[in-house]
Amino acid sequence: MTGIRMDIRVMPRSPRTAIEGMREGRLIVRVTAPPVDDAANDAVVAAIADFLDLPKRSVRIVSGATARNKTVEIAGLDAETLRRRIAIRA
Repeated sequence: MTGIRMDIRVMPRSPRTAIEGMREGRLIVRVTAPPVDDAANDAVVAAIADFLDLPKRSVRIVSGATARNKTVEIAGLDAETLRRRIAIRA
């Protein structure tokens, strides 16, 4: 899969799952899942896909699988559409 890459900051074990806009060049993603057995990573993929109105298969983590700072690849959007969706929904 090829697509747009985006840096994110994940906050696991949050009280709610939410996308909270950009901070220091990274999209802030809060998930309720703990960082155990890929639960948080799976929740991040689902949250981003839902936020951008894409299927989960369009989002994948390409680096930082065990860190809070990650890079995700998003297929099915161009850069301008991605920026607009983040600006509107965050």
